[in-house]
Amino acid sequence: MHVTVVSPERGVFDGAADAVVAPAFDGQVGILPRHAPFLTLLGAGVLRVRQGSTSSRFQVAGGFLQVVGDAVRVVADRVEAA
Repeated sequence: MHVTVVSPERGVFDGAADAVVAPAFDGQVGILPRHAPFLTLLGAGVLRVRQGSTSSRFQVAGGFLQVVGDAVRVVADRVEAA
């Protein structure tokens, strides 16, 4: 699946991934390829984007996560590399 992580200032990740784990406003959500369409508000915490045996980690707060087709978009109010 294709994952994009952006903040108001810049894009921080744009590429293929095997899984995404995100801090939703009411708990953790896990997204795998072919996930059903989905939209949730983000809380504060660590966003993990897994690519094979490696992971990219970002500290996020606020914003939303959207799954449409085979694409995941994370638009966060604040994003920092973790």
